[in-house]
Amino acid sequence: MKLISSGFSALALGLMLTNVASAQTYIVDRYQDDSEKGSLRWAIEQSNANAGQDNEILIQAVGQAPYVIKVNSPLPAIKSSVKIIGTQWQKTGEYIAIDGSNYIKGEGAKACPGANPEQYGTNVRTMTLPGLVLQDINGVTIKGLDIHHFCIGVLINRSSNNLIQHNRISNNYGGSGVMLTGDDGQGNPTATTTNNNKILDNLFIDNGDGLELTRGAAFNLVANNHFISTPANPEPSQGIEILWGNDNAVVGNKFENYSDGLQINWGKRNYIAYNELTNNSLGFNITGDGNIFDSNKIHGNRIGIAIRSEKDANASITLTKNQIWNNAKDIKRCEAGGSCVANQRLGAIVFNVPALEHEGFVGSRGGGVVIDAKNLQKTCTQPNQQDCNATPNQGIQPPKLTRSKDQIRVDVVGQPNQRYQVEFFANSNAASNEAETYLATVLISTNATGQGQVTWNPTVKSGSITATVTDKNGATSELSSAVRIQ
Repeated sequence: MKLISSGFSALALGLMLTNVASAQTYIVDRYQDDSEKGSLRWAIEQSNANAGQDNEILIQAVGQAPYVIKVNSPLPAIKSSVKIIGTQWQKTGEYIAIDGSNYIKGEGAKACPGANPEQYGTNVRTMTLPGLVLQDINGVTIKGLDIHHFCIGVLINRSSNNLIQHNRISNNYGGSGVMLTGDDGQGNPTATTTNNNKILDNLFIDNGDGLELTRGAAFNLVANNHFISTPANPEPSQGIEILWGNDNAVVGNKFENYSDGLQINWGKRNYIAYNELTNNSLGFNITGDGNIFDSNKIHGNRIGIAIRSEKDANASITLTKNQIWNNAKDIKRCEAGGSCVANQRLGAIVFNVPALEHEGFVGSRGGGVVIDAKNLQKTCTQPNQQDCNATPNQGIQPPKLTRSKDQIRVDVVGQPNQRYQVEFFANSNAASNEAETYLATVLISTNATGQGQVTWNPTVKSGSITATVTDKNGATSELSSAVRIQ
């Protein structure tokens, strides 16, 4: 009985193993868009059929550069954990392109309708006509590709733990170059579905929005990417837009030539650090609660940091250690953001800059988008005014600086018996009122009438010094008036 049992077990195990698929590598060495062996479409279909495994799709360089696969119809959504690799990048730094221009027809952004077919282009809700689609799938890697001429280059919808690295994402004019969204298909956010994705070391060129984190996208990392728009871009909107996206980290990226380098619309607890923003109409254009902007370099923009008013009067935004210089440039670029209002107050940090949702915004709110005037938000301009948004960050007032010999006296007016943090910044030009170099932080407490005072000794030579104040909830003020040192 023992021998028979052992033999039966071995036979059964052998039969079971013959029915278990193993991870496969699919070679793409044909650029024709069909389902024949060797094509990209075939490789995705084969990998999807073997979805229980971590597969590879290796796209070879065929013929002479540039290497371009032109697809004639939408590619199948990726439904397996697979690495899709353009193999030439690791050899020569050249990308293999996946091009949608054979079936994305029309004039620029008008070729990309939104969920509402009367609307089109950037800043309308859309998941229309994407290139590579990751939908309800985890563990996909995409490397070494140039994904261009779609309405969305890469759509990551309700998918987590994916890696997009070392790609060129270009000329996707409708939604964005890469869109991470928890959209349920009806425009509603879904929590815990679009988490822990990594977008690293990519080049984003001439997309409407470079990248979007929307409708529940959370705990994602966007790092070391270069977002750039050129004069050829029909809708230079945002390098990154965060819309109802929480707890994401955006670190070490560069943003050039947009309406907004980075725009946050009501997202929470996002950490934005060590980025560089230059030649944008607005460097940062932000609302939301608990967002932290730390050690960014912001220069050559119209406004460095614009904090908009919003309906949540208790929202707090923290600015810390940012270097801000040489702004107030005449950059009136206003595609779904930016600043084109005549006589707009300019500078390093400016509250109450109007945006798409506000009365007084000048610019495009998106193709075909019309907002009834009665639904536009207003910002309060008078005490006790009704039906308007309060000044952001609870109207926290900047400190007052006074120079006395080698010391700086700091006066703060705030809430009674509260702790505040004052950050000092130096400017090389004595006439500058920005925040070129972070110097130091001191703590100050107010008395029972809300008054606080401290003295501070600068230890470096500079032309002028400014400061901000941040309260216990993380709300930061605009910059103080400068005191001249030289």
